[in-house]
Amino acid sequence: MNNQIIQLIQSAIQFGTVIMFGAIGEILTEKSGNLNLGVPGIMYLGGIAGLAASFLYEFNNPDPSKLVCLLLSFLAAFLAAALGGLLYSFLTITLRANQNVTGLTLTIFGGGVANFFGGTLNTMAGGVGQISVATTSSVYRANIPGLSTMGVPGRLLFSYGFMVYLAIVVAIVMAWFLNRTRRGLNLRAVGENPATADAAGINVTRYKYVATCVGAGISGLGGLYYTMDYIKGTWANDGTIESLGWLAVALVIFATWRSLNAVWGSYLFGLLFWVYLIIPGLGRRDIALFNMLPYLVTIAVLIFVSLRNKKENQPPASLGLSYFREER
Repeated sequence: MNNQIIQLIQSAIQFGTVIMFGAIGEILTEKSGNLNLGVPGIMYLGGIAGLAASFLYEFNNPDPSKLVCLLLSFLAAFLAAALGGLLYSFLTITLRANQNVTGLTLTIFGGGVANFFGGTLNTMAGGVGQISVATTSSVYRANIPGLSTMGVPGRLLFSYGFMVYLAIVVAIVMAWFLNRTRRGLNLRAVGENPATADAAGINVTRYKYVATCVGAGISGLGGLYYTMDYIKGTWANDGTIESLGWLAVALVIFATWRSLNAVWGSYLFGLLFWVYLIIPGLGRRDIALFNMLPYLVTIAVLIFVSLRNKKENQPPASLGLSYFREER
C-alpha cells in the first residue's frame, strides 16, 4: 500500500481520537438535556491539567515511574475537566443560567486558564518548547509490542497509543449503557422529558449533574491525548485545541447523538481534514479549504436529518432547556 495512503489513515485515526473523546463526552452530557458548548474549554482544562501534573512530577526527578506518570496525568485531566462540568452544572442546573451563554463562557475560561498555566510551565522549563515530560509521553505513545511491526496491517491497526483503543471502548460501553441499562434509559428519559421523569420518581437533578460531570471528564481526555500523544508532551498556545473542540461538537450532530457513530465519524472527519496529504501541488489556501470539509459534511448531515425528521435521529427534546420543577 502506498506510504502516503498509510500516512493519511494513521493521521486520520490520531486526529479522530482527539475529537472522538470530546464528542463522546458531549453525547453523554446532551443525553441528559444539557447543551454544553464549553467542550473546547473542557478539553483545554484536561490537556493542561494532565501536562502540569506529569511535568511537576518529572521535573528534576531523575527516575520517574511510568505508572505514576500515567496515573497522575490521567486522573488530573479527568478531574480537572469534570470540575469544569461541575461548574457548568451548578450554573445551569442549580442557578438555571442560560446554557448557551454558560458553555461559551466556559470555553473562554478554559482556554484562558490553560494558556496561563501553559505559559507558566514554559517559563519553569526554560522557555517556549522546552517542556519535557518524555517519560509520560512515551507511555501514551507506546505501541502494542509485536503487533505494530506486522507490515501494513500492523501499521494501520496497531501502531497507536493505548488511548486510541480506549476511545473505542468508551464509545461501545456508552452505547451499551444508554440502550441496555436502567440508569441509561432513565438518563435518556431525563433528556427527553424531565417533568415526566421527575413524576416517575427519577432524580432529575442528580442525573443531570452526574452525566454532565462524567461527560466533561471524558471530553477532557481528548485534550490529554492531544498534549501527550498528538504533540508529544508539550504545550502549544496556537488555538488548535479550541478548533478541535468545536469539531467535536460538530461530530455530535454528525453522529446523531450515537456514540458508535462517533467512532467512524471521527475517523471520517480525520480523513477529510488530512486528505490534502495525498493531493500534490496544493497551496496554503487550498489546504484551508480542505480543512473546512468536516464542517461542510456536518451541515449536509444536519440538513438531511432535519428533512427526514426521524425521531431517533433528533436531539433530546429538552436539550438546552432548564428544568423548572413545579411546586405543589
